[in-house]
Amino acid sequence: MEMQIRMVSLSVLSPYAIVIFQPFSDIYEILFITGPMYHNGIYHLFYQYNPYSATWGNITWGHSVSDDLVNWIHLEHALVGTEPYDINGCCSGSTTFLTPEKPVILYTGGNYKNRQTQNLAWPKNLSDPFLSEWEKAPQNPLMNPIDDIDPKYFRDPTTAWKGPDGKWRVLVGNQMNDHGQALLYTSTDFVRWTRSKNPLHSSNKTTMWDCPDFYPVSINGKYGVDKSSQDKFTKHIMKASIINTHDYYILGNYSVKTDHFSPATDFKGDASDLRLVWPSVPRSILLSKNHRQLIQWPIKEIEKLRGEEGCNGQQMKCKCIRNESRKIGCRVAKGLQSCKEAAELPKDASCSQSGCYLFQISNERLLMRKVELKSYASLHFMCSALHLLPLDVKISFDLPSLKEAELMGPSWADPQLLCSQKAASVRGKVGPFGLLVLASKGLKEKTAVFFRVFRSSHDKYVVLMCSDQSRSSLREGLDITTYGAFMDIDPSQEKISLRTLIDHSIIESFGGKGRSCITARVYPKLAIGNEAELYAFSNGTLDVTISRLKAWSMKKAHLVSSNDIRSHQVSLMRSQQFNLKQK
Repeated sequence: MEMQIRMVSLSVLSPYAIVIFQPFSDIYEILFITGPMYHNGIYHLFYQYNPYSATWGNITWGHSVSDDLVNWIHLEHALVGTEPYDINGCCSGSTTFLTPEKPVILYTGGNYKNRQTQNLAWPKNLSDPFLSEWEKAPQNPLMNPIDDIDPKYFRDPTTAWKGPDGKWRVLVGNQMNDHGQALLYTSTDFVRWTRSKNPLHSSNKTTMWDCPDFYPVSINGKYGVDKSSQDKFTKHIMKASIINTHDYYILGNYSVKTDHFSPATDFKGDASDLRLVWPSVPRSILLSKNHRQLIQWPIKEIEKLRGEEGCNGQQMKCKCIRNESRKIGCRVAKGLQSCKEAAELPKDASCSQSGCYLFQISNERLLMRKVELKSYASLHFMCSALHLLPLDVKISFDLPSLKEAELMGPSWADPQLLCSQKAASVRGKVGPFGLLVLASKGLKEKTAVFFRVFRSSHDKYVVLMCSDQSRSSLREGLDITTYGAFMDIDPSQEKISLRTLIDHSIIESFGGKGRSCITARVYPKLAIGNEAELYAFSNGTLDVTISRLKAWSMKKAHLVSSNDIRSHQVSLMRSQQFNLKQK
């Protein structure tokens, strides 16, 4: 399976770009993730950074390997600027398998005048399971900025794919006449490349396309497909990073015979519009059954970091509380031996009125059968262990009769604008309901990840998912934009669910089993470490019920430097041999 289907490209210039791991140097430039690949049971992750300073310069390809995408070994640098064509840096690029056993790297090099070219490198020793050393092709540079190409805007070659004519194809990001585009190059030997007459795609709504990507997704399959797949059961994704903004993508149809890409006609809005994609943790990506959107979900390997249900393997204990803001809920506390004490409270107690009585603990696991979130009710969890973060939280909701849902306005076409206008503090009917994460005591700081359900004029329902950062921090000068998406789900037939991965500043939210995904970067001033709290809430006039909630504290990933490789190399080689046997 192509690694592109497993991991979303990261844009360094996006304000929401995240670091999957941190090199051991105390000073480093923000990372580009370049050329992830899977080879003989081992994941390889290359990353572009400055190993010597926290400023731009000395751009180098770092190299790390893993057998689970969670725990990593850092190797020696794969590419360093040593030649005239890359003396100003070895910049972003990609990896391609010429054969199942022969990966190569295409990367952008810059000379002392910052003239950008595309270059080739391959492993020095294919028998090395880590592919620790790489050497540059003597034919470099392979692609040069000639004719009408501005040498300052010619970079970031994609993973190549081969057509039925036997030719390799690759895209290179470019800006021409202030418009972003993906230049198409073809080759029969991967060394001599010819530029096509027309770009594969361009947009007059964007400027330079950094880190473009182009790959197929299956219409009806569950798994990723080969980069060269061209059958009728695939659609193609064109992705680009627009400088100083975000990553964007369009979904469309590609003809390898004519090398023509056209955006799908069933796109929301104008087919030429680029849609926002969120940098994130490693995730699996597939196309929804109705072929209208991507389904994204954290890879299974992340679950290895979970402790037992509860916090750090400790039981979560609760008691019923009423706080100053008239909210009623169930709070995790050290003082009770089990939630059974709360469950046996009289039915006329305030806790019972909020549905808290349905908690119980069984076999050292917290099971939440049902908890009603009535008007202005909130469920407040606080881990009794010392270290609450990071967390992996899964929650699902039962909804009331949707016939009373708020009527969808005819002009509510922009989900981000709608989330800004109808923030978590704005009361509705069915919603807002969801989670308050990285919340401080008294809720002076909180990030709300929530849903609202609207009724359309045709008695159909619209689900809005929002990530509201407007009250995430008391610090000044931060980007506290609110983001949103319409979720492709029928709430009358399916429960609304949310999975949220919460780190100290990163909040990854997956709604409707991955139908909508939002990543937020927040910097709270109060809700730090043990002071960070988690709530489930509803601020609608109609009651919403939590049908299931589970939370795990997450262990730290294991990072190893190249100096400590020997013992870990043995375990990875054993894992590699096991994976090959399974094939």
